[in-house]
Amino acid sequence: MTAPLAAEPTAADRRRWARYLVEERAEGTVYQRLAARRMGEERDILLRLADAERRHEQHWLDLLGGEPARLPRAGVRSRLLGWMAGRFGSIFVLALAQSAEARSPYDAEQYATPAMRADEKVHSEVVRGLAARGRRRLSGSFRAAVFGANDGLVSNLALVLGIGATGVSSGFVLFSGIAGLLAGALSMGAGEFVSVRSQRELLAATEANEDAAASAHDLDIDENELALVYRARGADPEEALAKARRIVTAAQAGVRRTATGPIRTHGDVHEVVGSDWTAAISSFLLFASGAIIPVLPWIFGLQGAAAVILALVLVGVALLSTGAMVGILSGGPPLRRALRQLAIGFGAAAITYLLGLLFGVGAV
Repeated sequence: MTAPLAAEPTAADRRRWARYLVEERAEGTVYQRLAARRMGEERDILLRLADAERRHEQHWLDLLGGEPARLPRAGVRSRLLGWMAGRFGSIFVLALAQSAEARSPYDAEQYATPAMRADEKVHSEVVRGLAARGRRRLSGSFRAAVFGANDGLVSNLALVLGIGATGVSSGFVLFSGIAGLLAGALSMGAGEFVSVRSQRELLAATEANEDAAASAHDLDIDENELALVYRARGADPEEALAKARRIVTAAQAGVRRTATGPIRTHGDVHEVVGSDWTAAISSFLLFASGAIIPVLPWIFGLQGAAAVILALVLVGVALLSTGAMVGILSGGPPLRRALRQLAIGFGAAAITYLLGLLFGVGAV
């Protein structure tokens, strides 16, 4: 329903309505493109959001009296979201959309209906929920990626600056940087391999087997120890006995596990842990991708202050990028996260640089 007009609309009002119109269209396009890359419940939710944006679009069209001859361009954020949604359909788009939905202009807009204001608040929570799903799916691998790359950036920058501050030759700085890259990447890879392999072995040691269930047809239906298996796994005595009786009854009837399913889970029960070799190789590559950046100036033959300044610039850009990415995904302010990442990285490098200066002076 169109809101009652408080006064005769001005030219500024009509320009504002046209801007709302193109923004609603742009947001609807984002949700449609995201829906095209998803299935099931998430697809249905996104299509419903797109329908709501079309209702809002129609409201502004009604106020304008139809399609205007000229319309303004959608904002940079909306165009960027549309471009990303069509090509990536990633969690980054939902995280940015969440931020956009949280800043609805309709609260102070007299020509917006109460239903539209309510829709925008609900949309913000819906997109937040969809983004949270993606964050949960991404959290483990994203944490490992940020940690590995950031560790390589900071540790190798600190290493080459600390070594360079002692006054050694640029060749020695380059050798130290390459050695630090290999040592850190190998350490990360080996650590991940041991960690994941140990966790898989621990899970294998605690995994249930089917030996007890295989003998279910020979058990006494009222007095049997199969219930103890379930009690050992945390079920209360009554629930454990009920499960045991269902299995025994099914087994004696020749219908194995029809009531409750198998005791153990089929398939790869270690899927959540992942592959030890995959974890090791990805950790090696992520650390190396970060650690190579501070060494690039010396690889290309720069020396002295020029090499140090370029290394700082390259690492600074990388730290700002990873920090902003964390901010976008977490729904927080990207600039603040980027500056925090930069401060931590440069702080660590500054400490080792000062230590290098002290050792260099002491060696003179």
